[in-house]
Parts: sequence; structure tokens; C-alpha cells
Amino acid sequence: MTTIRIGSGAGFAGDRLDPAVKLAEDGNLDYLVFECLGERTVAAGQLRRLADPEAGYDPLLETRMRAVLPYTVAQGTTVVTNSGAANPEAAARLVARVAAEVVPDRTVTVAYLTGDSVLSEVRSGDPEVWETGAPLSADDAGLVSAHAYLGVEHVLPAFGTGADVIVTGRLADPSLFLAPMVHEFGWALDDWGRLGAGTFVGHLLECAGQVTGGYFADPVTKPVAGMGDLGFPFADVGDDGTAVLGKLADTGGTLTRQTVREQMLYEVGDPSAYLTPDVTADFSGVRIEEVGEDAVRVSGAGGRPRTETLKVTLGFRGGWLGEGQISYAGPRARQRAELAWDIVRHRLDVVHGLDPAALSVEFIGDGAAFRGMMPTTDRPEPPEVRMRVAGRVDTHAQAHAIGWEVEALYCAGPAAGGGARTSSSEVLAVRSALLPRDRVTARVDTVKGDHR
Repeated sequence: MTTIRIGSGAGFAGDRLDPAVKLAEDGNLDYLVFECLGERTVAAGQLRRLADPEAGYDPLLETRMRAVLPYTVAQGTTVVTNSGAANPEAAARLVARVAAEVVPDRTVTVAYLTGDSVLSEVRSGDPEVWETGAPLSADDAGLVSAHAYLGVEHVLPAFGTGADVIVTGRLADPSLFLAPMVHEFGWALDDWGRLGAGTFVGHLLECAGQVTGGYFADPVTKPVAGMGDLGFPFADVGDDGTAVLGKLADTGGTLTRQTVREQMLYEVGDPSAYLTPDVTADFSGVRIEEVGEDAVRVSGAGGRPRTETLKVTLGFRGGWLGEGQISYAGPRARQRAELAWDIVRHRLDVVHGLDPAALSVEFIGDGAAFRGMMPTTDRPEPPEVRMRVAGRVDTHAQAHAIGWEVEALYCAGPAAGGGARTSSSEVLAVRSALLPRDRVTARVDTVKGDHR
């Protein structure tokens, strides 16, 4: 049976770099995929592009490409990434420039996919917004971006260019991995069974280290060795959609039936109907078998016809987020933190005119993560508490005031506060809608990285 090897180089925008470099150097890969885009990160990219038309892509894109391109180009490994985020074209030009520097003896081709930006289409189509249940036109103030989840049909032409690197924006996560399979094996775009099987493999790989022990490990119930050198996974995929997942032998982590099962359920509402732009995937009949040390065979996934709509992430200017944190330790730490909150809340209301309802407080170290679900009585007194005040407000000045008042507690607050930190940033609120797929027009172009 014909197989290809696909490696996972990243599972999110801030993922580690060295596991990807190891895969690029020693993994004998056909494809190395960097999945770096979420709804939060595409929104952040859009904010950067609004401030600078040449920005908007993943800030770590250049670092990643400098590290892996010397290996991938030399070994004929194609890099695929959605690190283009809100500006795939600028990202592709950057990759081409980097390639010209780090691979001076080769002309490197970079293909890029555009078309996921559908702001005008959603304005004219006026879809229902999921979070409000109302048409977009009922509340479209501040709408600045709309990005559709594209699929294999849109990016497939990029593979026909012979590109060394393929850069996309909002391409669905499993589609990054499914597209190489469709290209290599010649699967039809209505072969729902194989598309579902390939989507299952892509879903397992898309979060990188999560399938090799990351986000899985617990030192008591699920110990994982070598987490400091966690190896990222690869999959040897057959032309029937079955695959064997593995990792490099000299890396940490673990790849077992249990890690695969947990990743299978990650962010999946209905395993029998996992909706993607390519297929309605069915994971309900999958088989997961350990076939060796850190080697797991997966099979049995299927699929049904895809939907006629694509999910769209809508970005709205949502004001500013201000934050301040300060720690209290020792006897009555919680009481001093509560006094600090009373002071800050009063100051922000009376002096700065902020609506108290716009503010929130957490007492980190004393049940904050449980959002009020822990009992408040008969608990041991915490040895330390970190107070975090945050608020979404209209202006940068108001956001700055939140952190300012927390920092002022050093000399004008309860005893022994320390470690104050402040921040303020513009907010792009994220909502979702559906758009008929025939309203989306995608395009593939190429640029060359050539020092000559």
C-alpha cells in the first residue's frame, strides 16, 4: 500500500519550535504541517493588519521558517501552514525572503491561498449570528473582519504548483493534513469515506504534542516521561485512509491508545457528525490499536456529504481590555486581597467614572478557577492570594486606569502587596455565522525565494 508521512510541527501559535526542527531534520517527512491559527489568533492578526497593512500573519512565522527550511528544502519535505492568518500574501512574501537567505543554492517556491476574507459577502448576505440569534444587520457596529473556514477544494491547486511551502489563512485545521492526502492519493472530493478517514488523522495531528502526552499528563494518574523534550507526532497514512501514528524514538512523551482516544474527543461535540468544510466525518466506528512502542494504528473512520455552508469567524471592535494584578501572602491574605479590590473598585468608579459592572475580579490561589463553585466556608486559609482585576472598557485611557489603580496599591493599599503587573490591549470580539460555500472565491498564487 502506498503511504505518505505527515508530521505535525505546531498545534497553536505559541507552540515550541525544537520538536518541529527535530521532525524536519530526522523525521523523513513528505509534509510538515504547522497548525497555528485559532479564532483568537486570527482576530489578533486582524488587529495587527488594521494597524499595519503589511502585518497580520503569525509573529513566529519567520522564526519557524528560518529553523526548518534548510532541512525541509534539502529533503524535499513540503511545508504547509495556516500561519498566514489575516494576511497570507504578506506571509508568503516573508517566507520567500527568508528562503532566499537560508537556502541560497535553491529557488524556493511559496504558494499562498487567499479568499477566506469574506467581509463584503457576509455584509450582503446578512447571516444569522450564532451568539445573538439575530441577523448580522441588527448589530454590525464595529464589524471589521470575517474569515471563512476554507477546505481542501480551495487549497488543492497550491499542491499542483510544486511549492516548497504552502501558506494559508483560515483553512480548517484538519484540512491542512487532509489536503496532502487528497493530492498524493488522488482522492475524489466526494469520496466521503476516505475524506472522513483522512480528516480523522488530521484531527489527531492538528494539536501536535497533545497526542504524545501534552495536555494529557498527570503526575499521579497519567505520568508521562520526558515532557521537557516532548516529541511531536507524525503519521504514515495509507491510500485507504488508515494510518500509523508515531514519534521520533529519541524524544520524550508517549503515544498510546489512551493519548489518541483523548485527542479524538478534543473539541468534538458529536463524534458521528464532525462538521468540516470537506466532509461530515464519522468517528463513531474508529479502531485504535497499539502496534508497537509509541506506534498506534487508526482506522474505521468514515464520512457523509459535506454541508453547503462554511463557518465564518466575525471580528468586531470590542473596546479595550485593562488588567492589573497584585499578590498578598501570609496571614489574612484573602482579606487583604478583598480590601484591595474594594479600594480599586471605589477608585475606578468615583475617580475614573467606570461602570463597576464592566469590572471583574479573581482571587487566584483561593478557588478562582472554579468560578464560585467551591464552598466558601470550612476551607483552609490560603497562604497567598493574587488579586486580578480586569475590565472591558471603551477607551485605552480607561483600560490604562485599571492597571494604574492596582499598581497604586503598593503605597496606598493593604499591607505587603507585591508583584504588581498591568496591561492594556484592544479587543476584537469574536462571533460566528454561516455562509453559503458558493459565496466564497479562493485563489492560489506563488512567489519565489531566489537570492539570484
